[in-house]
Amino acid sequence: MSDTMRVGWAGIGKMGAPMSRRVLENGYALSVYEPLPENRASVVALGANVAHSLEDLVETSDVVMLTIPNDAILRNLILAPSALAELLRPGQIVVEMSTVSPELSAEVADALSRVDVAYLRAPVSGSTMTASSGTLSVMISGPEDAYRKVKPILASFSIKQFYLGNGEEARYLKLVLNALVGATAALLGEALTLGLKGNLSVETMLNVICESAVASPLIAYKRDLLVNRNFDPAFSVSQMMKDFDLILGAAKSDHVPMYLASMIRQQYEAAFADGLAEKDFFVLFEQYERLAGLSRERKAL
Repeated sequence: MSDTMRVGWAGIGKMGAPMSRRVLENGYALSVYEPLPENRASVVALGANVAHSLEDLVETSDVVMLTIPNDAILRNLILAPSALAELLRPGQIVVEMSTVSPELSAEVADALSRVDVAYLRAPVSGSTMTASSGTLSVMISGPEDAYRKVKPILASFSIKQFYLGNGEEARYLKLVLNALVGATAALLGEALTLGLKGNLSVETMLNVICESAVASPLIAYKRDLLVNRNFDPAFSVSQMMKDFDLILGAAKSDHVPMYLASMIRQQYEAAFADGLAEKDFFVLFEQYERLAGLSRERKAL
């Protein structure tokens, strides 16, 4: 294989679409496997080939990239009868970039190693905006020689690549990051609600927070969403619930007490029960307002 290796991509969703476009724009031959024509349309319009089956995808690819929603789909794509573990050829590489459990990831690694296929765990950190601009960060673990081969492909859509080890290290680090991301929304929502009680505006508070010792790229990215109260989802409450289930599942398996993460998972559960499942996960702010008796006051203003 070389830098001209052929890329196959399964899962052209919110993140997969801009990431795969970057690969195509960087000169790689790209085949996409995506059941929904409307999802793959923009990539196909730029010159990607359509793989109508997993057999087509394997036949036209040297490296297969996966951006899929959850463990169930990963298991179906890799481990089901007539799926990738049975179709891939020795020497091919699978790069899985989603947030999935370390437990299933290890099972996939074992299955692919038995057919001499290199398996890289490569979850990403960032948003659809950073995916489009090619400025994601990628955490990678798995065979280092395979990582070196695909690094130029990863660089198509990422500005930083962190090689972490030969096993499930990337899976754990992704869960670490998502625990912090989900906790940020919860703590910020509480803090802003306290500030509203003290006659501060959301805009004023965020202007100061973004220039303070607790400033973060995440809060800066969500600033306008919070000020304008536009909770159209970049990442939804239901998606965050799935990630916290993975976080707490890994913690349970490894006997790691996570008191705060358990409480925050329940806050997302309450948001779900309030009908906010498909809102952006920073909608916890409005939930805290209601708990503090501010929502009725706001309507009266």
